[in-house]
Amino acid sequence: MSVLQMSLREVSLALTDREISSAELMDVVLDRAEEVGTKLNAFLHIDRSAACAAARVADADRFAGRIKGPLHGVPMAHKDMFFRAGVRSSCGSAIPMPLADRTATVLSRLDAAGAIQFGVLNMAEFAVGGSGHNKTFGHCRNPWNAERISGGSSSGSAASVAARANFAALGSDTGGSIRTPASVCGITGLRPSFGRVSRAGVMGLSSTLDTVGPLARTAYDCAMVMNAIAGIDADDPTTAAAFSTDFLHGIDDSIRGLRIGVPTNYYSDAVDPAISHILDESLRVLQELNCVVTPIELPDVKAIDAAAAIVFASEGAALHAAQLRAHGEMYSEQVVARLERGFVIPAPTYLNAVRYRAVAAKEFLQRVFSQVDVIHIPVLPIPTPTITETDVRDGDKIDDMLGKLVGLTRPISYLGFPALSVPAGFTEDGMPVGMQLVGRPNAEATLLRIGHSFQGATDWHKRAPNIL
Repeated sequence: MSVLQMSLREVSLALTDREISSAELMDVVLDRAEEVGTKLNAFLHIDRSAACAAARVADADRFAGRIKGPLHGVPMAHKDMFFRAGVRSSCGSAIPMPLADRTATVLSRLDAAGAIQFGVLNMAEFAVGGSGHNKTFGHCRNPWNAERISGGSSSGSAASVAARANFAALGSDTGGSIRTPASVCGITGLRPSFGRVSRAGVMGLSSTLDTVGPLARTAYDCAMVMNAIAGIDADDPTTAAAFSTDFLHGIDDSIRGLRIGVPTNYYSDAVDPAISHILDESLRVLQELNCVVTPIELPDVKAIDAAAAIVFASEGAALHAAQLRAHGEMYSEQVVARLERGFVIPAPTYLNAVRYRAVAAKEFLQRVFSQVDVIHIPVLPIPTPTITETDVRDGDKIDDMLGKLVGLTRPISYLGFPALSVPAGFTEDGMPVGMQLVGRPNAEATLLRIGHSFQGATDWHKRAPNIL
């Protein structure tokens, strides 16, 4: 097996068994990243010299017995919104950002775990947008078809992992920005529960919706990254209730008897037949793994999504107000159109939308998660659209596009629940489709166990795009 075809878990074992050195691995990954770079536009910057030097240090530490953990010496690149002290992150914007005065907690934790950052990745401008469009750096393209969207806003994270140019990447998810790219690029992506992973040193967008999580080839790989980045951080008060978890503990256990809820409302509305067929097949696999599939009726998800849209627009507008006044001409039309909506939302409307979250989450826990362990839904209701189809600026067209790109993910973000996108099949024209597994708060380990079992019974996650 080529080292580039290995999962994060497999390459970690190869390093442990000294089948390959970190320096050799880094050379292979850097060559691949540069090879696919111009075609996909996934990477914004690669620091070959620093990465190779760090890989040599990792090898020396390994040979001396100073091994930091399973990520020791593994190359990774991340979305360009995770700050590193003394470095200027673009945040996907043409507006010059200041040099960072601190390193993001998640990057510090990956550093401490021995991972080596070799580059930064393309993203939607200020993480606003589910398509992966970026007028400044160019749109990131889908490795399976360069005319299709890579998903957003963690576009480069998903595209680089799918293209076998990155073993795992950090992304952010405000309304679906990990799950959508993971689904359309055919990889695995986890949006953790709100407050599970620190956001300190990370570009913000919506303070009550933003989360940080991993994108990788497999559920097991995501668990490996979560073990490094999750937990309490004094610099992020939202993590105060986070508790220590080994996300790999029990991941190989049977999923027999787990109750999988399939909604009979909202998530079954207006879903393309091609997507429905793939989701039905994924349910069949889960039943063969002895899960119990149960029809469920959800609370008013339309009201939840409407509240989510209000919260996103209000918080995004507040965050960008000063910068829009100073540099409005440097924002793309699509981003301005979305942010400006927040300026006309009355404060009581925003506050009511924030307060409704606790009510809606409680109703979900009492009515839904009392009956099932996990909810099984699509990530997108449609096959992956083209870049041209989603490059819209008119208000009504933006609303229609958003409904298709985030309508099935944003309600989960609002509730603060964890969700995992897992490759579940391909459409007839060869585009990947993911299934979305949603759990109760802090149930990431259960989602990852189901994803891992599903991937043990299928090979969708092993398929690689032929992009060159």
